[in-house]
Amino acid sequence: MCRSIITLRRPEPEVSWEECEAAARQYVRKISGFRTPSRANEEVFERAVHDIAHITQDLLAGLVVGGAKR
Repeated sequence: MCRSIITLRRPEPEVSWEECEAAARQYVRKISGFRTPSRANEEVFERAVHDIAHITQDLLAGLVVGGAKR
């Protein structure tokens, strides 16, 4: 997988939407093989980025780290 994706699970500061979106965009680029999608693929590409960013936020909010929920 992409080694440049940073770990977002950390104690402080809280992860921003921009960080989640950037990680999601890297993931979608890697999986799709497109750095920039064509017009025909732009909508589905951006929807995937948006959905994955939301899922990432849900994951980070629900993780139990060191016996306590974040």
